[in-house]
Amino acid sequence: QMMMSLAMIDTEAALDTKIKHVPKKESSLRKWGPSMVVIFGVIALNGYLLGPTGGNIPSLSDRQVRSRELAAERTSLILDMEFDHAEDVKIMGSGLRSFGSRNLSEENGGIMEYTRRRHRHLGEYVHVDVSGEFSSFGKWSIAIIYFAFWVFLMFPNWFLPIGRPGIALGGGLTMIVFRYILMATGNGPFFDSVNVIILEPLFLLFGLMLTTIYLEKMERGGLFDKLRDSLDDPVSWKRSAKIMTMSTIGSAAVMNDSIVLIFSGVVVDLCVRHKVSNSLPYLLSLATTANIGSGLTMTGNPQNILIVSLAYDEIKWVEFAKNMFLPVLLATGINWVMMFTYYAAELFPGSSGYGHNIAMMFGGGKTPEMIAQENAFFARKAAAQEASGHVDVVDDGTWSIWSWLQVLVTTGFLAFFALGYDVSVVSITAGAILMVINSWKRQNYDPKPDTTEYDAEGNPLPKKKTYDMDGNEIEPEEEELVTESETTLTEVDYGLLMLFIGQFLLIGSFDDTGLPQAFFFATMGGCADQMTSSPCVYWFVMVVTILSNVASNVPVVQMLAATFPYATPYDWMQVAFSATIAGNLTMLGSAANMIVAFQAAKVGDRTFTSERHAPFGIPSCLLCLYAGTFVLSNIHFSPECSIKLGDCDDE
Repeated sequence: QMMMSLAMIDTEAALDTKIKHVPKKESSLRKWGPSMVVIFGVIALNGYLLGPTGGNIPSLSDRQVRSRELAAERTSLILDMEFDHAEDVKIMGSGLRSFGSRNLSEENGGIMEYTRRRHRHLGEYVHVDVSGEFSSFGKWSIAIIYFAFWVFLMFPNWFLPIGRPGIALGGGLTMIVFRYILMATGNGPFFDSVNVIILEPLFLLFGLMLTTIYLEKMERGGLFDKLRDSLDDPVSWKRSAKIMTMSTIGSAAVMNDSIVLIFSGVVVDLCVRHKVSNSLPYLLSLATTANIGSGLTMTGNPQNILIVSLAYDEIKWVEFAKNMFLPVLLATGINWVMMFTYYAAELFPGSSGYGHNIAMMFGGGKTPEMIAQENAFFARKAAAQEASGHVDVVDDGTWSIWSWLQVLVTTGFLAFFALGYDVSVVSITAGAILMVINSWKRQNYDPKPDTTEYDAEGNPLPKKKTYDMDGNEIEPEEEELVTESETTLTEVDYGLLMLFIGQFLLIGSFDDTGLPQAFFFATMGGCADQMTSSPCVYWFVMVVTILSNVASNVPVVQMLAATFPYATPYDWMQVAFSATIAGNLTMLGSAANMIVAFQAAKVGDRTFTSERHAPFGIPSCLLCLYAGTFVLSNIHFSPECSIKLGDCDDE
């Protein structure tokens, strides 16, 4: 054992001697050059396609004119329809939270009744327009407060050390107080703060955190440790590739928020295990591919789920995936190439250049630095196994009953998720089942805690006896086990829930002003009525990307659904792709980014910041966005018309 430990120390010393170096300070050109080039390229492309003043925007086609006429006629008819509000509440739920089936029989009103219910749902629940009740002072003061806190959230380290949850919650409470002042002075309407807090994502996050904690804590060497070891590799670029592969596939299957919530701590742990000096490439590998991969399926992220539920025409799971496969595949490839190029020094230590990197990836070669990393890795692993008496609970291939139970619960979670059951209910139920299993395991199988007291020499002391008033010995009661409420439930990141509650309040108040809608129409100009037609589609996806980073992607989807109630399935495919890829532009573009930053900071890694994310995120996002949009514009399987509206009959 001593010889093995000495070998490990010698190998690690050799590794430090060979690859340890003082990192050079990155120049501004190296850091921001790719972002500037891509941004100017996007501006030039849209200027060329649309013309400097929009002169190249084509006039509406006959089909588009006909669609506008049908939409106006349909809206006029449903507004004239009589309805019973009490009956609507019975069918659609309190607050008109749903509009029921898309395929009503003729006895139940058919397409017109479905359209009427959906119209009420969009106008009175999804997006209540109160912008006309603000004064100019009210609108712009709300905008100033919102953008001030947006900057605070983007760059929390520039100000007081409060942290993002505290900043977001402070911003939300500021909005509530200021909106009350505006209402009292006649400068704004009542702020319905309860309804702007979207509960479903909060329930989902709580359930995912609960499930993740029990998967990690239930058993040493269990399912969670097996997942962690499956991502491990002594070679840096292979470790990054494994993280990106898992993140892409997992996000498409389970939702990006759940993947980053589970694996953020795992990635940081792998970086600590390998003594990585810069964990940013690995955290970016997780976050960026989680956002891109989630675009493949309609259950990959919250905005896709919302799009499918709000679309006028039904969009099936297979149809959604068929449309998104090629754009997501291309975006994934671009992101991989950028990752291995931008962070070549960290992922390919000792390499002589990009050609050498490619040769190592496809030819299997290694630099001396990589070999030293491998030797150190296997030496540490062997020494740890030697120290534990040759017992390796992770690599011996055995699975305990608890690991199989974890697999069973996880498989059930994925199955119910894929079958379309409510993701919040499924995740909380999975966490609750694991909580019951873990408490039963602690009560009946885990060794009881040792309460024996010892003297200074380590000898056990006899247990103290107690007596009653008559001198009779009192039998000690059986010691109660510590409850789950005192242990595991305290590890739920309630600060993360506070972060999202604060953001909902900030975004909800800002959306009430109508400024995001005004920005959309002002920037779209003549393209507003032909958003997804070429060449307008390339400007449209850019506007959606900007709004998704300023006002969040879910509210943007809600706004578009209420503004364009008869958008075609193809329109929604473009919205889904752009709102998803937009998550990689800035730190605030996606909830997944915030979760990665929060989870990494919780275990002491604060490298994933807005300043470090942007130099890679901006060029990656824009290149993926425009390449994928080009492919989706030319190869798609959803109709560019609405079957339920009836404008497909003209084709």
